[in-house]
Amino acid sequence: MPPSEEAPYTLIYWPEIPGRGEHVRLAFEEAGVAYTDTAREKDGVNEVLSRIGPSNLGDGLNPPMFAPPMLQHGDLVINQTSNILLYLGPKLGLAPKPGDQDAHGILFVNELTLTALDGLSNEVHDCHHPIGSGLYYEDQKEESLRKSKDYVSTRLPKFLSYFERVLKSKASGDGPWLYGGKLTYADLVLFQCIDGIHFMFPKALKKLQDSNDYAAVFTLYDAVKERPRIKAYLTSDRRQKYSMGIYRSYPELDVTD
Repeated sequence: MPPSEEAPYTLIYWPEIPGRGEHVRLAFEEAGVAYTDTAREKDGVNEVLSRIGPSNLGDGLNPPMFAPPMLQHGDLVINQTSNILLYLGPKLGLAPKPGDQDAHGILFVNELTLTALDGLSNEVHDCHHPIGSGLYYEDQKEESLRKSKDYVSTRLPKFLSYFERVLKSKASGDGPWLYGGKLTYADLVLFQCIDGIHFMFPKALKKLQDSNDYAAVFTLYDAVKERPRIKAYLTSDRRQKYSMGIYRSYPELDVTD
């Protein structure tokens, strides 16, 4: 049986970093929907650890979880950022719903989200941990610099160019949004990725923005930032600061080519 729509939402994520959980928070904040966030609870990290520990075998409905973010809604527990957003999008008015004229549109919203997370989140993380996530950054600084140079000169422009092309497409519709002429969770994901890259590679991103080759992408970024609920959230203490998560500030990696 699906969870009741009145069931509370709980985001289960690590404290002290925005991380991948931030994409889920932005969806809740934009929709004005109440949620509990273990990252802001005392000893919330223990909830994360208990969910992913080797002794947790899930239950009759839910398989064991691999890693956060995790979302609990009633008795249902799911993980993977894009999977959570695929579930929440129609419920929060941030993606087409079953029965809508463009009900298939959720597939496009999902693929745009996956592309953004691939190229503007996962690849960014690899810039400071190109050899192994279990090694310290200090153990792979030379390789990190080489990876970062390639990323900002080749990969970042490639992904920005793709989203610029999407925003110029007929399927984008009117306004600054990626699909269907209205804001979806894919826009929130792209915003968060660009915001994180601005923290990690400010010089490189400014150079790309100043080129004016990606004007529509940065227009979308500014439009999301000015959404009333998002704007209030970004200036609140609920918005966690970047630190040692996906997006990290290492000045020696902030190269422009």
